[in-house]
Amino acid sequence: MTRTPLSSVACSIARATDLFGDAWTALIMRDVLVGIRRFDELAEDLGLSRKVLAARLARLVEEGVLTRERYQASPPREEYVATEKGRELYPVLLTLMAWGDKWYADPAGAPARIRHDVCGHISTPVVTCDACRDPLTVADTTQLPGPGGRIGPGTLLLGRLIAARGQGS
Repeated sequence: MTRTPLSSVACSIARATDLFGDAWTALIMRDVLVGIRRFDELAEDLGLSRKVLAARLARLVEEGVLTRERYQASPPREEYVATEKGRELYPVLLTLMAWGDKWYADPAGAPARIRHDVCGHISTPVVTCDACRDPLTVADTTQLPGPGGRIGPGTLLLGRLIAARGQGS
């Protein structure tokens, strides 16, 4: 089954999902960001075929999320390192992890915990307002039109809804 590309949809979630449309890509990024960066180690940890792993890594490099860096000259060996664009995915993965811990963790508890190295505390990621620092929830936020918004495939109804909300602002 061929996936429909979402890169032309006027929605940042759709465009990001176009890259992260499968679980392997998110798990590759999880591993790289935590420190597993070599192809063989990624293949061993994730247990997926080398062909699938190579394709996902190539796409992440092509998109500028990862870069290949040489760590050995002879024989030449490279590892994958997150770019700034890739490192900025970490909070997204942490938020997804927190949601999974809440709704899908084993009865024994979450499989991993996050320590905030600055203060030393075990932390649960929370998305907050950059102005007042209160948590952002669906109950207390409204999506308004942005400069790149448009009504089209993937946003036929949503685009109209968001545009109408902008009329009152």
